[in-house]
Amino acid sequence: MRISDVRELNDAELGKELGDQERALMNLRFRKATMQLTNTNELGSTRKTIARIHTVLRERSIIANMKTLNTAISAEGE
Repeated sequence: MRISDVRELNDAELGKELGDQERALMNLRFRKATMQLTNTNELGSTRKTIARIHTVLRERSIIANMKTLNTAISAEGE
């Protein structure tokens, strides 16, 4: 999943996708441990997707905090 695709999702969809990706990563690890995993690149791509989702969630959190801070500062100035 590309970062542009992740940014298009809303917060609820991001939470669902994060859960799905973490579950997929766990299944990939089990398949690797039992020597059933043929494409080991799947592990890295799943981890990167999880990192992208965490990044977008953090970006949104920072933006929300900045908006709250700017609102509070402008309210004090009045």
